[in-house]
Amino acid sequence: MQFSALALPVFQQAVADYHVTDDIDTQIKNPFKEGTLENTLYLKCWIDAVQWHLEDLIRDPDIDAEAALALKRRIDHSNQQRTDLVELIDNYFLELYKDVSPLPTASLNTESPAWAIDRLSILVLKIYHWTLEAERTDISDEHKAFCINKLDILLQQSGDLSAAIDQLLDEIAAGKKYMKTYRQMKMYNDPSLNPVLYGKKQ
Repeated sequence: MQFSALALPVFQQAVADYHVTDDIDTQIKNPFKEGTLENTLYLKCWIDAVQWHLEDLIRDPDIDAEAALALKRRIDHSNQQRTDLVELIDNYFLELYKDVSPLPTASLNTESPAWAIDRLSILVLKIYHWTLEAERTDISDEHKAFCINKLDILLQQSGDLSAAIDQLLDEIAAGKKYMKTYRQMKMYNDPSLNPVLYGKKQ
């Protein structure tokens, strides 16, 4: 089975499950066995779905400063979780292909598999929400056509990205591409690297 054929249904299930309550505080009930790739993919997309709605809420022009700050802190935490999960997914592929010897002509991709998978998860969310917009009955024909056009582009993009991810993984497995990960270089969450944080200790 190609990877995209495994991942897309998991992402779609996560998005659908989140929107049963459509509540950022809903507790995740991951249906996949802990430690499996599917479990990690579901968790990744669930976090993306929650963050999507956090980003909506923080843009409310009438939000008060205290609520906005709380949401910003939560978005920061969510971003860290997303990055951690991307690295966990890359670890899966590093382990999977650890015995593959790259060919002398092997080349490096512009991004690791997991960062491409991150984009696929977001695309599933975009498709879900643009579909909702295209199905609204309270919009003009012009706006409806605009939404349908955007949705068509996103569906095409999802197909293209899925094919590209599958091709990348096939090429890594065949030694035509090789993986290289750089891990997190974030400084702002680290109290020893963010000058605003370590300056507080002086």
